[in-house]
Amino acid sequence: VQEPGTKIGYVTLGGFDTHTNERRTQDGLLTTLSEALANFQADITAHGKANEVLLMTWSEFGRRVAENGGQGTDHGEAVSMLIMGGGVKAGVYGDAPDLRNLVDSGNLKWTTDFRSIYATVLEDWLGVDSTGILGNRFQHVPFLAA
Repeated sequence: VQEPGTKIGYVTLGGFDTHTNERRTQDGLLTTLSEALANFQADITAHGKANEVLLMTWSEFGRRVAENGGQGTDHGEAVSMLIMGGGVKAGVYGDAPDLRNLVDSGNLKWTTDFRSIYATVLEDWLGVDSTGILGNRFQHVPFLAA
């Protein structure tokens, strides 16, 4: 069996830009995402590759806390990222959102710079210097197993 030479791949799941009737749409999208992640992890585990694959989710925008007039939410600043694989230490990294400490007209205050996550993946998983890509050094987040 020939091993693929691919180091990084990505897939997209669109449709999260919901401003109206968000609950129904989000429920379906999150079910699709959950099932896809579970199936992918099961597949790489069955092939004995779970410790060689790191999966990370990201979004180009977060959502605001308050519901808008269309039973949805508008674009916000803070967003969650999921990272999974055999080389990941389970846990929640970063501070829990504080719904009493909103900024800029109702945005969650982010507490972990996403570039710290990218720097960790680039340097500690892929073994490349992150400064050329990110333009600066960023503190690593300890989510990878030693």
